Amino acid sequence: MAFTNQLKSLSAVLKHYKIHYAEADFVIIKTAIMQEAVQQDIVFTLKEVAYNVSEAAICENLIYPLLKAAWKLYADIFSIWSHQSLEYDDNLTGIPDYLISKRSELGKIIFDFPLLAVVEAKKDNFSQGWAQCSLEMVAIQKINNTEHLAVYGLVSNGEVWEIAKLEQQRFTFYTKRFVIEDLDVLFNVLVSILELCKLQLAAFDLSTHK
Repeated sequence: MAFTNQLKSLSAVLKHYKIHYAEADFVIIKTAIMQEAVQQDIVFTLKEVAYNVSEAAICENLIYPLLKAAWKLYADIFSIWSHQSLEYDDNLTGIPDYLISKRSELGKIIFDFPLLAVVEAKKDNFSQGWAQCSLEMVAIQKINNTEHLAVYGLVSNGEVWEIAKLEQQRFTFYTKRFVIEDLDVLFNVLVSILELCKLQLAAFDLSTHK
């Protein structure tokens, strides 16, 4: 369910919440080798499956398998959620396609500290996708009740992936798009985002327990 908000573009969202816009290059800081079975399944899907007939098919066949493969490397730290409701206020309420959150000490069914809004899967409408994803990122920041944790967002049509970060009142859009044809690079981008989340979460935990 999309966020019940009349803000229909990224610029409208940023203006409404008084968030500054910036651009940067995304740097891969962590590399890993994707499991061969996952890689073969993605290649098979691209060749044989009509994955682009709907947003649901894109999510199930391409986005979730890739996201899950990266998340499994951090399963002791993070939890992965499909269509988990985000509720802050009447404007910032909705159900993102996928979320990554801190893994709760209370158990895997407890939703705690979302850090990555993944993924507003729009077939080819990236503008609409970022309007939705940026609202999710703002909602996450407010739910976490801290501006010191950066929130990451991804928008994808399955084949092309775009990345952004919200930190305090600054929205950074990473201008390079990553494509599924360069599967190893894309996988390491996802791994790097999770590594960044891990590093900042560790720093945040240390600062809050001093």
